[in-house]
Amino acid sequence: MAHLLKVRTFSINCSRNHNLLNTRRYNHSSQPCYDFVIVGGGIVGSASARELALRHPGLKIALIEKENKFAYHQSGNNSGVIHAGIYYKPGSLKAKLCVKGLNLAYKYFDEKGIKYSKCGKLIVASDKMEVPRLLDLYDRGMQNGVKDLKLMDAKEMKELEPYVKGLQGIWSPHTGIVDWGLVTQYYVKDFEKCGGKSYLNFEVKRFFEGENSEYPVVISDNKENTVKAKYVLTCCGLHSDTVAILTGCPEEPKIIPFRGEYLYLLPRKKNLAKANIYPVPDPRFPFLGVHITPRIDGRVILGPNAILAFCKEGYRWRDYNMKELKDILSFSGFQKMAFKYAGFGLKEMSRSIFIPLQVKQIQKYIQEITSADVESGPAGVRAQAMGKDGTLIEDFVFDSKPGSGAIGSRVLHCRNAPSPGATSSLAIAQMIADRIKKEFKL
Repeated sequence: MAHLLKVRTFSINCSRNHNLLNTRRYNHSSQPCYDFVIVGGGIVGSASARELALRHPGLKIALIEKENKFAYHQSGNNSGVIHAGIYYKPGSLKAKLCVKGLNLAYKYFDEKGIKYSKCGKLIVASDKMEVPRLLDLYDRGMQNGVKDLKLMDAKEMKELEPYVKGLQGIWSPHTGIVDWGLVTQYYVKDFEKCGGKSYLNFEVKRFFEGENSEYPVVISDNKENTVKAKYVLTCCGLHSDTVAILTGCPEEPKIIPFRGEYLYLLPRKKNLAKANIYPVPDPRFPFLGVHITPRIDGRVILGPNAILAFCKEGYRWRDYNMKELKDILSFSGFQKMAFKYAGFGLKEMSRSIFIPLQVKQIQKYIQEITSADVESGPAGVRAQAMGKDGTLIEDFVFDSKPGSGAIGSRVLHCRNAPSPGATSSLAIAQMIADRIKKEFKL
């Protein structure tokens, strides 16, 4: 197995000396005021809060999250892969931020002593039709500046992964694995050490303009939680469209939730794969396909499939919200996408119901894995941003409504921070902090 790295703990330097603050809740009677409030305690929101606190130690900053812990949804329910930046369109923000974010992430893990593994990734072309697409991926990775990529023939792949069957492959040695939920907790600790205040169990339901001209934006959950702010950043993932609408922004891009279900490889068979093993993605379809991923906890997962979730937090078939489902099904973009990918969608649903069909996808490159070697595993929900024409929006989207009073001119929404958002989180945070400085003249 790849060597797991553990190194010394690094203490962050801030211009003010603060003790680690406990997460707090406030009621209407206190109504605390902040220079900046970040809504959303996933990995992007937490990294952005940390970056703002580091850059602006004189500001009062708050981070608020609707759940009872940070990284509750996408950030804590993913495969844990540290992506190298191979797949993304050269010149796109995704490509630039992933490559930069990977380097920042490994440096951060070393400084904090966070356990990770550079186990690598092998992308396998299992038949002749996939070889040209594999070579295109290699060219794309090279253009993106991905370090130490190597093309491999069948013999070289066997030397690296003895059970892999394929014609040709790409080896990415700097792809790794980590617990991104844990990383998010470290971001929050850094933020708090720099004087930031964190709130849990605060679900934003309303933005309105208050009487205090210095802190004109009032954020409320319509219960006992209320804070006032000069400026606001939202990073709400699955609920980013809902929160943006609260400040008068348009519905688009719409968030469509797709559930990804994984299988666990039984421990007796985990020797069949040491690295991340991926198929060559099919450009006709919107997702990467079923792959093999070793996790930092020692388990190996297979997946995911990609099926429509019946609500934004639909981790199981029985999880549904009729209002959210109706909203999804009535959206013209979803209807167009569903029509275009009807066959793909039916196959994904079948693989969810019949495990052998999902295993069959894995057997294209590791034949030794059978249905008897797997069991049900975790699931996550992906926030897929979509336009009215059914286009899947793959790059970052920011939104505000300048000229509409204190609310519109003082709130910035990060409406889409797609995969590899976790890998890119520190780079994304730097980009967001730059944009905030420009837009709000900080």
